[in-house]
Order: sequence, then structure tokens, then C-alpha cells
Amino acid sequence: MNWQDKKIKLYMEAGLAVLLVLSLGLAGAAGALSSRPEEHGAVTAWANISVAAEVWAETGTAAEGGEDKAADEAIADGQYPIMGESAVTVQEMVDYFNASGKAYPSEQLSKGGADSIETFCQMYYDEASAEGVRPEVAFAQTMKETGFLQYGGDASIEQFNFAGLGTTGGGVPGNSYPDVQTGIRAQIQHLKAYATADPLAQECVDDRYEYVKKGAAPYVEWLGQQENPEGLGWATGDNYGYDIVNMIKDMME
Repeated sequence: MNWQDKKIKLYMEAGLAVLLVLSLGLAGAAGALSSRPEEHGAVTAWANISVAAEVWAETGTAAEGGEDKAADEAIADGQYPIMGESAVTVQEMVDYFNASGKAYPSEQLSKGGADSIETFCQMYYDEASAEGVRPEVAFAQTMKETGFLQYGGDASIEQFNFAGLGTTGGGVPGNSYPDVQTGIRAQIQHLKAYATADPLAQECVDDRYEYVKKGAAPYVEWLGQQENPEGLGWATGDNYGYDIVNMIKDMME
């Protein structure tokens, strides 16, 4: 609602209030409202109307904002935000990986500074927390993208690219990073770009950050282009974001 519409609405409410007072006054003069309880009710009604009009005039914008907030909460109901504090621990992330039955590729990832799954998960936790991203979101995405660090797609493990950044299919390998931590940071910064327009907390290492429409996917479910209201998600695969959410649920259990 713009300011002009608000002014019109205020004038209409004020006019109705004046009309009501005039009607009550004429009725009282004619004896139609001769009993004291009814006179008290009339005064109370006018007082309530006056207060309501003043409150609307002073807080119309805030009330409208409240409606917008309620709408946002309705949209968010049942969906998993990318940003926020996490209840998932590093150990739960470690346990989730170990439960997959896959071997941690220590030989390859130790060259990038992550010689164990514990070190790898701690990097995810620290990097995500620094940007306000939920660590489990980035970690689950990596497990989905790499098949629990087994790879097999266009990107190779030596690239330290854990979420297919820059891969477009047809054998295009995508981006490469100098070490594990930089690769993790780039992924998390890319997630933050989708989730919010807030600036990065750390130096940008994601060379695709500027191409993302900021805030286009605040929820994990919206990372899939097919499920994103604007069709601007991370990946084209069916139920991409929902798969990640299901992995997070398994991690929490």
C-alpha cells in the first residue's frame, strides 16, 4: 500500500467516525439513547474509534509491515533456511559421513590441508559460521554433489571443488581451488549469495559470486531451479534442494 492510498484510507475512516458521532448525537437528542448504560456505550464506542484511527494513522506503516512479516513466515513455514545458527555439531557431521560406509579420501584431501574427516567437517563448520550460513546445509550439499567425496562426475577431487561450481555439463570440469579451505569458502559464499543480499564477512574467493541474484533462494528447497519461484536456483535437477533437506534430516537423526 503506497502513501497516497494510506491517506485516502485514513480520510475515509475519519469521515466514518465523524458521521457516527453525529448520528449518536442526533439520536441522543431525540431520546433514543436516554439510558445511561447506552450513553456510556456510545462514548466508549467513539473513544475506541478515535483511538483506532490515531493508532492507524501513527502506525499504519508498521501494521502493514506486520502483514508482510506474517506472509514471510507463512512462506517459510516448513522450509529450511540457508542462513542462521545451527544445532548440528561437527561430530554429527562426522558421524553422518562415517554412516555412509564410504572411505574418506585422506590421500587426496590431505594435500589440500584436510587429512581427516574430522578436520574436513571442522573446516565446514568454521567457514559456514563465519558467513552466517548453516554448516549442515553446505556439508549436506557436498555429500550430494560428490557422492560422499567419491566424485565420479565432471569435476575431480584434486580441484577441491566440493559443489560443482562452474560445472555446466558436457565434461566441463568447473572451478579449481588451491586448497580444501578455499574450495569450502567459495561454496559457502556462493550459498550465501543465493540466500541473502547481506555482504560477505570474508574476502570473496567465489569468482561466480557477482553473477548470482542475491537473495533468490533463502531456503534450501529453493536451490533447485525447478522448485525456485523465480527459476534461479543452484542446479537444474529435480528436487535438488529437497534432497539436501532430507540428507540434513538424516544427519540430525
